[in-house]
Amino acid sequence: MLHKLIDHSPDLKKLRDEGYEVKLEKNHVLITSVPYLNTGKQIKFGTLVAVLTISGNRSGKPDNHVAYFIGEQPCNKDGSIITALVHGQNKTVIAGGIEVDRSFSNKPQGGYVDYYHKMTTYVNIISGPVQSIDSSITPKTFRLVETLDDSSEFKYPDTNSSRAGITFITDKLKDQKLGIIGIGGTGSYLLDFISKCPVKEIRIFDNDEFLLHNAFRAPGAPEEEVLKETPKKTHYFQRIYSRMHKNIVVRDKYIIESNISELQDLNFVFICIDKGSIKKSIINYLSVNKISFIDVGMGIELAPDNSLIGMIRTTTSKNGDVDHIYSNGRISFADGDEEDEYNQNIQIAELNALNASLAVIKWKKLCGFYHDAEQEKHSLFSIDDNTIMNDDYDT
Repeated sequence: MLHKLIDHSPDLKKLRDEGYEVKLEKNHVLITSVPYLNTGKQIKFGTLVAVLTISGNRSGKPDNHVAYFIGEQPCNKDGSIITALVHGQNKTVIAGGIEVDRSFSNKPQGGYVDYYHKMTTYVNIISGPVQSIDSSITPKTFRLVETLDDSSEFKYPDTNSSRAGITFITDKLKDQKLGIIGIGGTGSYLLDFISKCPVKEIRIFDNDEFLLHNAFRAPGAPEEEVLKETPKKTHYFQRIYSRMHKNIVVRDKYIIESNISELQDLNFVFICIDKGSIKKSIINYLSVNKISFIDVGMGIELAPDNSLIGMIRTTTSKNGDVDHIYSNGRISFADGDEEDEYNQNIQIAELNALNASLAVIKWKKLCGFYHDAEQEKHSLFSIDDNTIMNDDYDT
């Protein structure tokens, strides 16, 4: 409820998004880690507190100009008391066990228009002397201090979208159940990117173990002890990304004919496997069930000068349309060659990341997050000449 209240209140959201340590307790708004100077000219950190007026599901206009402080008396650079703040000097329990050390009174003409106005006015007065000495000491710590509402897909607030003012765009990604078939090099980067999106569920399918060579294709850096454990890829990545996203669902299996129905309730699927025979079955199943998908792939070859060249492919289907895939031969259904340069040259994480990036960008275009001027269904990025070619345009 408290997280919803902040999200529904532009003034409280603005405080949080600008990096203040905002939390709500017992109908009070608190900003912690506010730097100030005490009478001994020492830098201290206190907590600013104000009674919170609530109007429906959002904050209302502050009904008074008084604020409270947990900490010593803030002072000027010379150690003299900031007289603009003096009000009460007694310890007081104001609500729900919140004990404050003093109260402040600073009333602008016309009063405070909202809590952003009120709290930043007091914070600027309190912290001004400290910042005049060292501007790097700031109350804007961007440290998480509040409890996340259970309805969110994340373990902590997404202040990135709200700070940028694009929450209404990010919301286009909500309520989707996404599947990633194969979380090797490209699939693991897909998981990394999508776990930062407010989708309802991310379902990952793979039955391989996370081995030494996988560490050089995946995001992050595993500890040696983890590599010795040889965990399933699905469990290894779920352990990491569940720190951020609540709904990463593991399926320790390869998709085969007997379990392909596990894709039926998904809204979108990313296909990141080389085995062509089962890929064809997956695509046919998604087509029949009108499920949108993106199939990714890359072809890497050894050039005469002993360098690597090749293509990165992103092939898209909207609502299961596969006519362009079969008529134009956009996807190879041959099983992967274990001896090709891609499998031998493991240190190409940047290509895996780019393959995943292009796929996520296309998915976000389909969702309306990014504008899609071309509406292509198939694209190829050429590594050696750094070009992208689009084909199979939507009509």
